[in-house]
Amino acid sequence: MNVERLAIPDVILLAPPRFGDSRGFFSETYNAARFAQAGIPGPFVQDNHSYSAAVGTVRGLHCQIAPNVQGKLVRCVRGAIWDVAVDIRRGSPTYGRHVAAELSAENWRQLWIPGGFLHGFCTLVPDTEVIYKVTAPYDRDAERGVIFDDPDLALPWPLAAGAAVLSEKDRVLPRLRECEAWFGV
Repeated sequence: MNVERLAIPDVILLAPPRFGDSRGFFSETYNAARFAQAGIPGPFVQDNHSYSAAVGTVRGLHCQIAPNVQGKLVRCVRGAIWDVAVDIRRGSPTYGRHVAAELSAENWRQLWIPGGFLHGFCTLVPDTEVIYKVTAPYDRDAERGVIFDDPDLALPWPLAAGAAVLSEKDRVLPRLRECEAWFGV
């Protein structure tokens, strides 16, 4: 498994090997011992699967706060996404900065996003499916979010202005500066 620490070292890009033959391929996409060696703690308690029909579908920016802070291990099994993590740990030297990676069924990469980060993605092709493991169960009361196009974050989303396909919930999220400090270092 190829392991790459990004510009914010707590966010890790992984590429599990695929072993192909005339039938197709086999890949071990998760192994607790190997992932722990790579710095991805777990345990994972829930798997989520999202399907987005349209190009430019944006999901995020989301996180969960205590008592159910979520780390996420994200992979794209059909199509392609631009996946982003934003550090919102007050006091962190990388507070307010982001890292991003393209994840696709073709490149087979996964992104580990620890607690203390906002997470979001944009679909790059139609009919995209994303699967992600989380370290805490979904908790509506702990759910938080920031508007995807917060000008203070200036995220380089791969879509034209006004072209994002958003949920009603994500359309009305606040800017980061309007939020209390959800995480410290």
